[in-house]
Amino acid sequence: MEIVYVYQRKRKEFGKQTTFRTRHAELSTHIVPDPAYMRNYGERATCQFEVQSVPEKSEHEVNTESFSFTNRGILHTQGGWPKDVDPTDVEHTIRYKKKIEKDEEYIKSVQIMGNSMEHCIKQNNAIDIYEEYFIDTPDAVTVDPPSAKSLNVYRDPNHIKRAASYVSWYPDDGHKIAVAYSVLQFQQMPANMSVDSYIWDIENPNTPDQTLTPPSPLVCVKYNPKDPHILVGGSYNGLLAYWDTRKGAYPVDTSAIERSHRDPVYNISWVQSKSGCEFFSVSTDGQVLWWDIRKLAEPTESLLLDPEKNGNIVGGTVLDFETTMPTKFMVGAENGSVFMCNKKAKNPSEKITHIYPGHHGPVYALQRNPFFTKNFLSVGDWKAQIWVEDVRSPIMSTKYSLSYLTDACWSPTRPSLFFTSKMDGTVDIWDFVFKQNDPTLTVQVCNSPIHSIKVQEHGRLVAATARDGSTTVMELSDGLARLQNNEKAIFSQMLEREAKREKTLESAAREKRIKAAQKRPASSSLRPTGDALAELYKTADDEFFSAVNEGLAEGDPAWVSRESVRFGRDARAPPPPDATDGLGDADADALVPAAVAPAEGGIVA
Repeated sequence: MEIVYVYQRKRKEFGKQTTFRTRHAELSTHIVPDPAYMRNYGERATCQFEVQSVPEKSEHEVNTESFSFTNRGILHTQGGWPKDVDPTDVEHTIRYKKKIEKDEEYIKSVQIMGNSMEHCIKQNNAIDIYEEYFIDTPDAVTVDPPSAKSLNVYRDPNHIKRAASYVSWYPDDGHKIAVAYSVLQFQQMPANMSVDSYIWDIENPNTPDQTLTPPSPLVCVKYNPKDPHILVGGSYNGLLAYWDTRKGAYPVDTSAIERSHRDPVYNISWVQSKSGCEFFSVSTDGQVLWWDIRKLAEPTESLLLDPEKNGNIVGGTVLDFETTMPTKFMVGAENGSVFMCNKKAKNPSEKITHIYPGHHGPVYALQRNPFFTKNFLSVGDWKAQIWVEDVRSPIMSTKYSLSYLTDACWSPTRPSLFFTSKMDGTVDIWDFVFKQNDPTLTVQVCNSPIHSIKVQEHGRLVAATARDGSTTVMELSDGLARLQNNEKAIFSQMLEREAKREKTLESAAREKRIKAAQKRPASSSLRPTGDALAELYKTADDEFFSAVNEGLAEGDPAWVSRESVRFGRDARAPPPPDATDGLGDADADALVPAAVAPAEGGIVA
C-alpha cells in the first residue's frame, strides 16, 4: 500500500506577484534638515567597549585505548586414531584409511559436512576491493612537460665538510642510500677530519640512519645486489672493507695493506657468482683486483692495465660489469681510453681485447645500456659518447658542454634516456629519441661540482652527490620515468643505423690508407744524400737568415751575418784569436747556438 500526502494552497494566498523592470532613479521626497532638533540631543562622552565577534570554542582531546599485540602459534599434531592403530606406522595408517573410505557412513558424513564447509571456503574468495583491473593496459602517451623536483637534501653532519664522492641505492625498494665522504684533493685532508660515511633514509634528511666507520675515508661504496645488508667500500689509502649493517658501524673484515691498492680505490663492482660474495676493484695504480669478502686477506686474481704490453701501466678510474656477460668487463682509464677485457683469457697479456680511444681526459663514467648491452655510455671530457662493441669510434655523442662532465648513467626504465652531471652543479637529462642536439631537461642541483649521480632501480628517483658534502634526491616526472610507446624499437633502429654508418666510414678510411701506402715510395728513396742533402742545408740556412734580417739592410747595427751566428758575437767585432784554436770541425760546429734571440742594441745569437 502506497501512502501519498498532497499539500495544496491557493494562488491568492501567496500575495501579489512581483514584477521587475528597469527604470531611471527618481527623487521621491526631500526633507530639509532643521537645526532646532539639535537642541533635543546632547553629546555623549567618549567611552570604550570591547566586543569579540568570533564565537568562543573549546578544545577537546580524545585518546583511544591502546592495545598490545602478541604473536601466538598453533601446533597441530595428528590424532583421533583408534587404540588399535599405531599413528607412527605409515603402512598401518594407510590400511586403516582405505578401510574407512569404503564405509558408506563415511561418505554420508563427508557430504553432510561439505555443505557447512562450503560457506567457510567461499568467505576466502571474497572480492578484493583494492584490486587493480587495468594493470596490463598500455599507458597513454604522456603530454606533460618533463620536470624534476628536489625531494630532500642530505648534508654532511660533521663540522669539517667533506665531498660526497659516491652514492649507492638500496637494492630492494630503494628507500635508503649509502654515501661515501672523502677529500679527493691531494694532501688537502685536515688532520682532525672525520672518516665516517653514512647510510641515509630518504624520508629523514636530518639524521643518518647508520654510520660506516672505515680505516680511511671512503672514496666509493656499493650495496650487494643479492644481500642488501652487505656493503663494500674502497678507501683513500687503497684498502677494501665490507660491512654487515646488522653488526654495527665497523667493518667485518678489511684487506691487508700490503696486498691492496697503492692509490685511492675509485670504483668497485660486484661480480655475478653463486655465492654473491665476489667483487673487483680498480685504482689509479693500474691494478684491477678481484676479491672475495669471505677472505679479504689477499685478492683472488689481479690484472695490470698495460694495453701496449711495453711496461707502461695506465691508471684505472671506473669499472663496468654486466651480469649477462660473466666473462666480460670494461675499464675506463686515466688516459681517456676504454679497455674491453676478458677475464677468462689464457694469458694475462690477452685479457685486454679491445681499446677504444675515447676522451681527452680521464674516463669518469662507464655503463652499458640495460636494454641493449652491446652499447655503452662513457664520459671523460666535455661530452658524453655512446659506443657499440664492434666499432672503435663512438656512434653517437652529445655536443660539447661549457662545463666539464663528471658522471653519467642510463635510466633503468627507459632505453633512450641518460643523465650527465657537470662541474657547474647541473644535471642534464638527455632523451635521444626526442632530440639529440640539446638536453631534454637541465636541473640546477647545487652550486658545487657534482661527483656522482645514480638512478633508483624503479627509475623515479635520482641521487646526486656534490663536492660541498650535500646529496640531493630528485623525483622525475612520469614522462621521464615511464617507458614510452615504441621507444625501445625506435631507439634500437637508431643505434643500428648509426653503427652501420660508422662501420662504413671506418672501411672507407681504411681503404684510403691502404691506397696511400701503396702510392708512397719506399722510405730509403726519400732520404736525401750527397749534393741533395747539401742543397737542403743551404736552403734552410738562407731561409733562416732571410727571416731574421727581414726589413734590414746589410750594414745596419741589427744585421746578423753567418759569422756572428757561428762565433756567437756581433759581426762588427772580430772573432777572438783562440776561439777555434785546437778544435776540430765538429767541435767548432758545437759553438753554433741553437736559437737567435733579440737583445738590446741589436740581434745576437
